[in-house]
Amino acid sequence: MASVRQLQYFLFLILISPLPTAFTAVTLKNSLPGCPAKCGNITVPYPFGMGAGCFREGFNVTCNESTVPPRAFLSPYSNKFYDVQLMDINITSAEARAKNKNIGYTCYNATNRIGIMTLYFHKAFLFSFRRNIFIAIGCNALAYIAMNDEFYKLGCISNCKLKNSTTGDGGSCNGLGCCQTAIPAGISEYIVDWGNMHNLAWWFNPCNYAMLVEDGWYEFHVRDLNGLDFYERNKNGVPVVLEWAIRDNGTCQDGVEKSPKAACLSNHSFCYNTRNGEGYLCQCIQGYEGNPYLPDGCIDIDECKSLDKYPCSANAICINTDGNFTCSCVKGTYGNPYVEDGNCIKKPEKFPYRLAIGLAVGLGVGTGFSTFLLYFAIRKRIKLLENSKKENMKQKFFNQNKGFLLQQRIASDEDATQRLRIYRLDELETATNRFDKALILGQGGHGEVYKGILSDQRVVAIKKSKIADQAEIDQFINEVVILSQVNHRNVVKLYGCCLEAEVPLLVYEFISNGTLFDHLHAEPCSLTWRHRLRIMLEAARAIAYLHSSASISVFHRDVKSSNILLDSYFTPKISDFGASRCVQLDQTGITTGIQGTFGYLDPEYYYTGRLTPKSDVYSFGVILAELLTREKPNSVLFEGGNLVVYFTSAMRENRLFEILDPQVALNEDQRTELKAVANLADMCMRMKGEERPTMKEVEIRLEVLWQSSHNHEHPFTSQNLVKRKLMHPDITGGDDTIRPYSFEQEVSPSNFSQ
Repeated sequence: MASVRQLQYFLFLILISPLPTAFTAVTLKNSLPGCPAKCGNITVPYPFGMGAGCFREGFNVTCNESTVPPRAFLSPYSNKFYDVQLMDINITSAEARAKNKNIGYTCYNATNRIGIMTLYFHKAFLFSFRRNIFIAIGCNALAYIAMNDEFYKLGCISNCKLKNSTTGDGGSCNGLGCCQTAIPAGISEYIVDWGNMHNLAWWFNPCNYAMLVEDGWYEFHVRDLNGLDFYERNKNGVPVVLEWAIRDNGTCQDGVEKSPKAACLSNHSFCYNTRNGEGYLCQCIQGYEGNPYLPDGCIDIDECKSLDKYPCSANAICINTDGNFTCSCVKGTYGNPYVEDGNCIKKPEKFPYRLAIGLAVGLGVGTGFSTFLLYFAIRKRIKLLENSKKENMKQKFFNQNKGFLLQQRIASDEDATQRLRIYRLDELETATNRFDKALILGQGGHGEVYKGILSDQRVVAIKKSKIADQAEIDQFINEVVILSQVNHRNVVKLYGCCLEAEVPLLVYEFISNGTLFDHLHAEPCSLTWRHRLRIMLEAARAIAYLHSSASISVFHRDVKSSNILLDSYFTPKISDFGASRCVQLDQTGITTGIQGTFGYLDPEYYYTGRLTPKSDVYSFGVILAELLTREKPNSVLFEGGNLVVYFTSAMRENRLFEILDPQVALNEDQRTELKAVANLADMCMRMKGEERPTMKEVEIRLEVLWQSSHNHEHPFTSQNLVKRKLMHPDITGGDDTIRPYSFEQEVSPSNFSQ
């Protein structure tokens, strides 16, 4: 009977084995029937197309076949400066790489070239704020980029006295030889402009350059300072990334997919709103891939042929289904087969009847030996039951913590697949010696943090998050994916997470030198004024990045000195995003439950429940006061208040230098800088959020202060973003207050001590 059943099972496998192949036998569609699919080396997928009836309105491509190889341009094409030559088109990411031939330059002998690029004739396209940066190259170069009829202006400053004072070949654009800055969303055109700076390096650097370029493409080389050499090498274009969307048909909320102009034509697709400008995009639903803009363009994914993305144990049976797949342990085994390393273990045998007979016979031979065998048989059975229960609990917690939701989110984002890993609980238990209390690095309101060593010998910090409500799991999963996209040198990197435990576990990079709080309040304090000023600046950069330069705004909600980690070089890293909230870039705030640390907590947020970027600004102002005084925000030494009251009262009564840390206050040369930082802290800690500066404005002030302290002769060595409307908003007031300051006046160090 057993052999008959095995044969039936074998025949069943033979019958279903062609089915997975059948699902993927369909060729991926890219273009409409009868339409050319390529121009030279470039694939042109629908909604793009060449020729009448081959494209959606706004996505017409002209193929210039007079060149070798042929070149693809967005139509209309007339060989003028506003023509956009395509390098490649990506349906999944809704991006198109293009050539930017509009490198701007200015030379000391008055030779110059205007750098301008417009997408005015291509309404479906905008410059990618995630994938592009504005770069200026040169010594004593102050370059602006004015965008969308000069409603926005931003820029950066690069400085160097000699060639050997730059970062050197292959260096980053940090303000010495070249500088860079991010751009905002919604930009369709720009023009390069230059500020007045005396070019004292004209004899070896006669020309300065500026351009919008794909992030990561440019590396500084000293030879780029020589004459027009850089322009001559790149006059045929540098890469720039465009983001496209369906912008002629409303948004997803408008019910556009029911209209005659619907773009998501595949039955297995859905629409979602773009994060850059107005409009929407289409995407194949989970389990399908292809072109959602074509009828039947989304076809089933054979997950069984991509086990690197869709784990199924090696000793399990993977069967592809329409839009999904199943993974089941082979007969005679059990466990969770949906893991890469294999988790199907052999089932315990049924009660061994033959052994029982043998035991009965053995009773007559030797009761002691039989009892010994029975003991080990029972012990083995109990062990197997315990392992089975443990594996079932892991699977229960994995499902409860929305593990499959996170897997889907990761699988749908190619970048997230590379950045974020889902760890098994066994790995993290081994890394932490089963969460040995001796390895605890710290603990707070959002969980415990353990030091761990992974199997690849990488040292990590493993955080046991505290999630009180299962309704928070979806938010947790969303924030894990969002934070995996954050890439900033002053933000702790998230490596991945584990969802097989009752509470989710997060795996971060390990920072070895403790927290800012530890160093600041230790005796003696190891932080000099230069250390503190640099820590302030780099922490401000990170928070400003989270607010406005990342792919989505992140409000930290618990900015404090103990959440700023320091490495061995005292480089700060913002950590602990347990209370953070992610919002769309165009949102000014959200209403949420109160979380944070008293002493650092924004009083306006506390009383109204309205969380805004200015809440983090208030907390950062407290840190500035803490760095200046070396007093803890909730010290019992303050009579009738806390550090904020103590500090602001001293400022009003002109007693600043009485309350400063003697280690920094005794240096006469630093008094101007101390007063400037104190004024900035005072502005950040104002009761009304509208009266506080933005984190970007805080960053700018600290940047200029840092650079001017390095180079009194050339105070304009700020390297970072200077984002203003053409008439700059008052840094101390709300967005509606304006004053006609020029950029040079705005960043002048003399303004900081006023």
